[in-house]
Amino acid sequence: MKRLAFLTLLLLTFTIGISHAKPRAFIFGRGGDSVGLDPAHEEDGESFKVCESIYDTLVQYQDDSTEIEPALAESWETSADGLTWTFHLRRDVDFHDGTSFDANAVLFSLNRQHDANHPFHQVGGPYIYWTDTGLAETVDQISRIDDYTIQITLTRPYAPFIYALTIPAFAIVSPTALKKSGEDFTNRPVGTGPFSFVRWDRNEKIVLKANKDYWGGAPGVDLLIFRAIPENSVRLIELQNGSIQAMEFPNPDDLPLIRQDPDLNIIEQAGMNVGYLAMNMDKQPFGNHKVRQAINHAINKNQIVEQLYQGLGIPAKNPIPPNMWSYDQTTEAYTYDPGLAKQLLSQAGYANGFKVTLWALPVPRPYIPNGRMLAEAIQSDLKQVGIQTEVVSPEWGTYLEKTKNGEHDMAMLGWSADFADPDNFLYYLLSKSSAKKPAGNIAFYRSDAMQSILDQARTETDTTIRTQLYRQAQALFQKDVPWVPLAHAKQIVIARKNVRDLTLHPTSFKYLRHVKIKAD
Repeated sequence: MKRLAFLTLLLLTFTIGISHAKPRAFIFGRGGDSVGLDPAHEEDGESFKVCESIYDTLVQYQDDSTEIEPALAESWETSADGLTWTFHLRRDVDFHDGTSFDANAVLFSLNRQHDANHPFHQVGGPYIYWTDTGLAETVDQISRIDDYTIQITLTRPYAPFIYALTIPAFAIVSPTALKKSGEDFTNRPVGTGPFSFVRWDRNEKIVLKANKDYWGGAPGVDLLIFRAIPENSVRLIELQNGSIQAMEFPNPDDLPLIRQDPDLNIIEQAGMNVGYLAMNMDKQPFGNHKVRQAINHAINKNQIVEQLYQGLGIPAKNPIPPNMWSYDQTTEAYTYDPGLAKQLLSQAGYANGFKVTLWALPVPRPYIPNGRMLAEAIQSDLKQVGIQTEVVSPEWGTYLEKTKNGEHDMAMLGWSADFADPDNFLYYLLSKSSAKKPAGNIAFYRSDAMQSILDQARTETDTTIRTQLYRQAQALFQKDVPWVPLAHAKQIVIARKNVRDLTLHPTSFKYLRHVKIKAD
């Protein structure tokens, strides 16, 4: 396996023109492939994971905190009323195809999402994040002041605005490349980021090479390779034999073995995430409140987390993670009570239970390490109260497409923070606005009361008042229970001992531009 890995890298050396006889390559093993690489249209973590290395946004998080720092915008200011934002752009930055970065590139990238009359607005599919973050409604105009200054005016104050701009979906793309590739830009991405695109072998690997002229400094490796290895145990074997340098999502049962391996390091940090089981309220019997309550009482979350997460997760009771500000510690979790679940089902008219589909994640995610094992545990618990489930598990891209269009009865999914604000979880996952197909709110939960709370919280700039509003939202969620909130998981990556400067971030991003490989 090591010989094969070396031969692959040697071939890539000649293919992409790196002068080293043996390029410094960092090969990252992950559970699934990206869906696409046009950031404006993507919505899944596997796509953003790669986009974060190809593209830059106007602003970004600091490496080890949720504080904002400059990226393609060197500085910015806002008007006293919070409605006008002026960004001063970096000079002497080029896209990977040689196109100069300037105000026109920013206008092209953001206005193709915002302006229905933009010539490329209809190219590539919906702009899900632009809509679901509220920017579609909040942004009034994006305009050019001069070659290196842009201005964004809002229709109303939007508290998370500057944080929302860190999301890879709002990265700046090469206008030249997108005009040339059109719909195929998702397979031929061009940005200004620390790595440029080389090739994509679907369901196998994505290869990037270092952008030596990167404005933030040259990356620490010559090649960055994302390998899709669906089986957690197989990824670990590949890591142990040196075919990859780091991996995500180990089987929790393997952690004692990993800790004893002298060639491996465990990197972990509390994650801003939630894994959940959504009940499609557009389908019966999930429009029935008592049925949703019954299912919450039927699933033994404590046992599931103990067995499946092995100390890397905690049971969830709220739709936002405990390390997110405004989290309500006083929420009382639904107890595991099969007897009460049966009573509620009987009161709802389902004394003899019913049969539904249970959609299981086909790839490991930060919030659910093993979808199949989780599905089997949920299936067993629901069977005890008379609910029969058929497990469905299509490939990842199909899974996302079909669930956001409501083809499921119940489906497990989750969310990792794009930016450190409760709005990022609650609005995308629970608002009426996000229940429109293709939906982020795959429970298709539509509550006027919830919508009112979330809308108020978006326009309120006082954090104390926003905290009160988000606690009201958590209480309403607990009352209406459109999901079974399952778990909050730690972020964890396993790396070989010769890997340096691989760090996790409080949000879901990993800044792989810093990674180095120590010479043998």
